[in-house]
Amino acid sequence: MSKLLLSGMSASLGKTIGKVKIIDNPNEVNFDQGDILVTEMTNPRFTPLIEKAGAIVTDIGGLLCHAAIISREFGIPCIVNTKIATTILKNGQIIEVDADSGNIYEAENN
Repeated sequence: MSKLLLSGMSASLGKTIGKVKIIDNPNEVNFDQGDILVTEMTNPRFTPLIEKAGAIVTDIGGLLCHAAIISREFGIPCIVNTKIATTILKNGQIIEVDADSGNIYEAENN
């Protein structure tokens, strides 16, 4: 059984497993295809990263926030309003984002 790390609001459904990349400034970052974008909130400057992201996880936001809308446009899982993702998750950590349930788990065999 995977360990539940945190929960939030599902903004775009789907499930994926990937490596956490906590991003404060989208201009100064090394971000690989499939990485999980973890940030306080997104804005249009994050679009190049979102195009590569396996999922988006944010501390704040609702169903009409930027992260929610753009994740639905790109068809990637998104969980918003976790309140603490940027403090609980660690760069390089492998997680499972289950946006169907709004839960984030430590990946199996991690």
